Amino acid sequence: MSRFFATGTDSESESSSEEEQIVRAPAPVYTFSDDEEETKRVVRSMKEKRYEELEAIIHSLRNHRKIKDFSSALASFEELQRAYTRAAPVVQKEENGIAPRFFIRALTELDDWVTGAWNDRDSRKALSKGNSKALTSLRQKLRKYTKDFEAEISKFRENPDLPDDDNERKDTSSSDESDDEDKVKEKPKVSRSPEAPRRPPPQDDDSSDSMDWGSSSSDSSSSSDDETRGTTTLRERFLKRTTERDDDEERDRRRNRRERRDRAGKVSKKDQADDGGEWETVRKGAATSDKPKMFAKDSDIDAALVVKKLGEISAARGRKRTDRRAQLELLHELRTVAQQHNLGDALQLKLRAATVAALFDYNPKVSDAMKPEYWSRLVENVDHMVTLLLAHDDMILSENITEDNEQLVTPPYKVRGCLLIALERLDDEFTKLLKECDPHSNEYVERLKDEVRVSALIERVCQVVERDGTPQEICRAYLRKIDHLYYKFDTRAMKKDQQPGEETSIKKMERLCKYIYANDDTDRLRTRAILSHIYHHALHDNWFQARDLLLMSHLQENVQHSDPSTQILYNRTMANLGLCAFRRGNVKEAHGCLAELMMTGKPKELLAQGLLPQRQHERSKEQEKIEKQRQMPFHMHINLELLECVYLVSAMLIEIPYMAAHEFDARRRMISKTFYQNLRASERQALVGPPESMREHAVAAARAMRRGDWRACLNFIVNEKMNAKVWDLMVGADNVRAMLGRLIREESLRTYLFTYSHVYASLSLRSLADMFELPRQRVHSLVSKMIINEELLASLDDPSECAILHRSEPTRMQALALQLADKVANLVDSNERIFEKQGSFFQRGGAPRGEGRQRERPRDGWGRRQRNRRRDDERGHED
Repeated sequence: MSRFFATGTDSESESSSEEEQIVRAPAPVYTFSDDEEETKRVVRSMKEKRYEELEAIIHSLRNHRKIKDFSSALASFEELQRAYTRAAPVVQKEENGIAPRFFIRALTELDDWVTGAWNDRDSRKALSKGNSKALTSLRQKLRKYTKDFEAEISKFRENPDLPDDDNERKDTSSSDESDDEDKVKEKPKVSRSPEAPRRPPPQDDDSSDSMDWGSSSSDSSSSSDDETRGTTTLRERFLKRTTERDDDEERDRRRNRRERRDRAGKVSKKDQADDGGEWETVRKGAATSDKPKMFAKDSDIDAALVVKKLGEISAARGRKRTDRRAQLELLHELRTVAQQHNLGDALQLKLRAATVAALFDYNPKVSDAMKPEYWSRLVENVDHMVTLLLAHDDMILSENITEDNEQLVTPPYKVRGCLLIALERLDDEFTKLLKECDPHSNEYVERLKDEVRVSALIERVCQVVERDGTPQEICRAYLRKIDHLYYKFDTRAMKKDQQPGEETSIKKMERLCKYIYANDDTDRLRTRAILSHIYHHALHDNWFQARDLLLMSHLQENVQHSDPSTQILYNRTMANLGLCAFRRGNVKEAHGCLAELMMTGKPKELLAQGLLPQRQHERSKEQEKIEKQRQMPFHMHINLELLECVYLVSAMLIEIPYMAAHEFDARRRMISKTFYQNLRASERQALVGPPESMREHAVAAARAMRRGDWRACLNFIVNEKMNAKVWDLMVGADNVRAMLGRLIREESLRTYLFTYSHVYASLSLRSLADMFELPRQRVHSLVSKMIINEELLASLDDPSECAILHRSEPTRMQALALQLADKVANLVDSNERIFEKQGSFFQRGGAPRGEGRQRERPRDGWGRRQRNRRRDDERGHED
């Protein structure tokens, strides 16, 4: 039934339309005065009351959904449950227990909204604590509540576009998702007199559902009719009149004007007045300020006028309502005008610099990366600036030049700006673009291709800075060049037959770094240059140059006071230096370089190659954001499995011979704590299966080396699986595998002599050479070195080529007895120290039991030293 046949005054009709109520048409009532007509009561059924209550709650729930207020949505949902419980008798009586369709629609929409918000993890993490807790509670309660309506919800999802029940109000179906223009078309249009004033549309309504477009004109016209014709009934007021044809014609005229406006792009002032303030198409985003006019047709355009217009455009930078895209368009138009009037390259350079600044301002968040298309425009503008500067020797671009001292017309040209700052920010934006991409996708490869453009641009900027810049600016430009060069491997540098005039990357790095060493005024640039130089030397296996440069710089002492990016570069340099030492066969040096990095258990974070979850405490959002900004691009990563494998193999080659030589030494120290713990954990296992991971291969190889089985040890370290994961990643993989085989045979020989020397009276060097497949000279050298270092008590007999072992070493039983004696002595010493400390805790009433002992034995430990000296003499006599 239509609401236009309801009785009541204008105020009652407005309130009923705002509350979206449908009033039943009562029997005709004869009124005698206007006052009596205004006080008429409206009679509504229980069904209407309960349904209107549900609709009001659903309306507020939809408003909460628009602003993503989960706390208020939870409260409205609980209120909706209580309201439906009150309406349950009505539903049971009127609908046979089937929930109304508008209620099922509201539950379905709420369920979809909650599910989408829960699945969006990024947005869920950004919620406040109260909203996050409310979302969790709302999700649980909604899932529990909708179980009773599963059949109705599934039936609704099959045909969601069907209209709701007749009992639902007209405007509550799905008006929240409809557009404003559709609302205008759906509302009935009533003609108005041209004299009636137009009321402006409401500006800041809470929701789109509360808007009642066109009601003011109809109300005003109807009220005027009531004054002139008081006897007219309310039904006759809303009858169809002859003016509806005029309304259709007016609607057609408006539609034609809108189409013409869309085609032309602009609306004249006359059309706006006739149109009555219709909708205008605006751009998405912040409100735009008035676009300044460029130039009048009859104006004389010169450099001063263009600079003045540039100042007007630049004055809007940083304001809240400034449209950044419109600024870029205005600068482009201004540059085109200057080019058409041939105002000179100096003015073009100034306009390009302003465009670069506007492009940097286009990205509102500094932490986020620019869009690729704007970054490409940025590279293009900076490249044009460099081209203009290289083409004119008498053109200077510097930030020390003030606006009053600029010369844009006559040479020598002077322009205010800084090319080096633009280059540094452009390079930083390129790094952000790489971090935003998935490193395993084709997008990353496409982005990485732009690195050639950036390197070429840096090379050209260096030419400009070398001509016009100060030594400190040249150092900054050179450092940017070094940052794109130090991690790249140059195959030409490894060739022995190099051409005389050819400049390899090693020579280029040396030239750039030496200039920074000599001219840098800050320690930061010099430190980063030294670390990059060491990294580049280590990458090309120049071990001695890299080691000497590191030792001479003394960076290990002060690097902890540097900024985080420099500390990350130091960690990367030490990791690469350790790999270089391992490739050259210097196992101890490789272990020393990698020990500090690997023993922490966080090499991934120290090398800025990712973040690991922290067990003790969680990172805050700000801290996690800062650490993500410090991460290195994927193409600059160092393989962590390669680092761990090199570290474990180096520790095995050092630790296993040391453990065999000091098997019964109670004071034995651990060279590598990580390797020792892995080895002990493997020994405690009852059943040891075949190794699978890289760490298990290293432990299995260590156990084979302890037995003297060098073949099994080599097989665990060098095999197809380890080759594919580790050794093939190194430069000169065949040389590395050959070096590993030689080192494993030599250390296995030393371990064998330490372990089984007490069994033999003499050992043939030829037999040892055949057993470990080593040259006889190498075996002779190893045995001689062990004898000289007093690691092996033996002597060499050159005629027979034998090593005669002296039985001065204790047997296994004697070694265990000595070890037990040392432990007992340590226990006695600890007990004595405990008794000495108890002297200060005497009770006043009587002497403690330890008082006699303290009188017999002095406090200075003289008796203990005497017993220790006597015990040492007895051991020497036995030896």
